Amino acid sequence: MLNIRIPATSANLGAGFDALGLAVSHYNYVRMEEADGLTIRSCDETAIPTDESNLVYISAQTVYLQCGKTLSGLVIEQENNIPMTRGLGSSSACIIAGMVGANMLLGQPMGIDDLVDLAATVEGHPDNTTPALLGGIVTSVLSGGRVHWVKQEVDEHLRFVALIPDFEMKTSEARACLPHLVPHRDAVYNLSRAALFSASLLSGKYENLRAAVGDRLHQPYRMPMIVKSQEVFDAAYAHGAYAVYVSGAGPTLMAIVSGEITDFVPCMRHELDMLGLTAWEILDLSIDNRGTEVIPDD
Repeated sequence: MLNIRIPATSANLGAGFDALGLAVSHYNYVRMEEADGLTIRSCDETAIPTDESNLVYISAQTVYLQCGKTLSGLVIEQENNIPMTRGLGSSSACIIAGMVGANMLLGQPMGIDDLVDLAATVEGHPDNTTPALLGGIVTSVLSGGRVHWVKQEVDEHLRFVALIPDFEMKTSEARACLPHLVPHRDAVYNLSRAALFSASLLSGKYENLRAAVGDRLHQPYRMPMIVKSQEVFDAAYAHGAYAVYVSGAGPTLMAIVSGEITDFVPCMRHELDMLGLTAWEILDLSIDNRGTEVIPDD
């Protein structure tokens, strides 16, 4: 049975709306093998679909169809550590797990670019699926069914601290609050900062990151949906964060922090409690530069 490890992802990174994403060290695990008929199990307490509406199964079947093969059935076992509908790429993890697993079961007829393209087509955009597959920070553009992408590795010294609210935010709802048109000046504002973010992160000029995560396309419209988000931003900066941004569609807020600041997490725990956000969870993470892997069973 294949054992697949898929990292969580954080997309947009402030100004890089639908174009930038990175993988972090928090993982879902999916075990998969061919079978006669479909059996799907949750290995934890997470409720998941156990029929053909399961996203891992749908994604695996998509690969079989793409390769002209018939899928008679699968055994799928899921360990879901990535919080669902929190802006950390839970759906992308399912898509990548199903596609990587199916491709392995078929003898790897699809290459990396094929999987990148197919996953983005299923998800609708590549900013989460591509780093989930490849790891690192990925700049990607979906054009005509093809993803044009560049992956770069990030210094593992940096910490990515996820501040996770105790409520869900579906991507469809988070997109519904966005305007259909934006002023030209706002587009220019974001283009310059998205370029600055990637260049600064990869060159080690981390002092630029606070300016680089400035955004006028999505965060000003989504932050009012996240209770006390501005206060959390302010607290994170007060305790030394290089940058804070809304992860994906939210509601998770992600702080980028130097590994030398050893008390950031307990300080933020105190700040959240003082703000009455006692149910928020904190995950202290690092970059995942490897992406999805098939790993040996223990």
